[in-house]
Amino acid sequence: MIKAIVGANWGDEGKGKITDMFAEQSDIVIRFQGGANAGHTIINSYGKFALHQLPSGVFHQHITNIIANGVALNIPSLIKELDQLRQADVPKPKLLVSDRTQIVMPYHILFDQYEEERLSDRQFGSTKSGIAPFYSDKFAKIGFQVNELYDEAALSDKLSRILEVKNVLVKHLYQKPLLEHDAILADMIRWREQIHPYVADTAAYLVKAVKEDRTILLEGQLGALKDPDFGIYPFTTSSSTLAGYAPVGAGIPPYAIKDILTITKAYSSAVGAGPFVSEIFGDQADELRRRGGDAGEYGATTGRPRRMGWFDTVATRYGCQVQGATGVVLTAIDVLSYLDEIPVCTGYEIDGQITHQFPSGHLLEKAKPVLKIMPGWKKDVRGITSFDELPDEAQQYVSFIEKEIGVPIKLVSNGPRREEIIVRIKD
Repeated sequence: MIKAIVGANWGDEGKGKITDMFAEQSDIVIRFQGGANAGHTIINSYGKFALHQLPSGVFHQHITNIIANGVALNIPSLIKELDQLRQADVPKPKLLVSDRTQIVMPYHILFDQYEEERLSDRQFGSTKSGIAPFYSDKFAKIGFQVNELYDEAALSDKLSRILEVKNVLVKHLYQKPLLEHDAILADMIRWREQIHPYVADTAAYLVKAVKEDRTILLEGQLGALKDPDFGIYPFTTSSSTLAGYAPVGAGIPPYAIKDILTITKAYSSAVGAGPFVSEIFGDQADELRRRGGDAGEYGATTGRPRRMGWFDTVATRYGCQVQGATGVVLTAIDVLSYLDEIPVCTGYEIDGQITHQFPSGHLLEKAKPVLKIMPGWKKDVRGITSFDELPDEAQQYVSFIEKEIGVPIKLVSNGPRREEIIVRIKD
């Protein structure tokens, strides 16, 4: 059985908790795309953790965790995460890193920072983690795979050729200090030793695992609206955030994925620039942000305050469609318990016309929200484990969203902890 857990929106939907929960029932958990530019927050008996590259199965000793070939691997960041687990007395996880995974280089991070600085008020809201320059190099075929670390002569020669081009940009476009070959090569040699215990041919491992019908969980990063093809381009990430990419990014047959569980929050939040139709501002946004989760709505990677908005049925229906959702998890319903009334965005007004379809490009920039006001429930719902025990207004809210997005809401999360979950529809 292979299940994918992916986001319906802009990211930050609560995928970490849900992946952690389903990991208990899995043999293998795989990160198949993205890099250290986003994080999954997990709260368990060991403490609170923001995982940026490690799969969310690392807290379970029976799980093999895989960083697959589709990931942008920041080796220093990965080692730091492993050290943080050790310091929290988390048992050493079973971790495999694909020998085909490509490496985020120091100059990728610098170029990301330099370009956002150059763009000034036209910037894309990058986390400055090097992701766009990394994927640019990957598809230009001048990236480094993990396996290349083990041929030092070839590694040095390739680095020299790449830096010739990079330093032209550094000097003439960005007017920054030149990149030094020997310093970067020394970093790569150090990384080689640090990563060596985990490097494996994960493609071969997964061929065997699929044949043996092992239970596999595919963990997506960010959400559908950050996908470079189907998201709010150009305010997107640089790798596909869709379940459809998982077979490529992980190395499994596409027909093997049987369940695509898509996560959405009971309200909206986003980090970074770009259109956000249901966005709210001022005191209203500050209050929702403050109440969001145990530590409020702040980016797990950057610490930036998230932009806040009401639930958007147009964007979420679209996100579920492009993900191919077979079921939905609605998270953070407990956060809304303070509201007398809860607005929901059910349509977009564009040039005087109402649409219920998620538009692209310039039309999305013009969209204004069409709101339906739902009654609030004004009752703390944390600790409730049965859907029927929720206040009637909370049940109506969930049912209304389900009808609007057209996908069954199977689980309702009413708190950030693993056990704070309501099973609404059993598989």
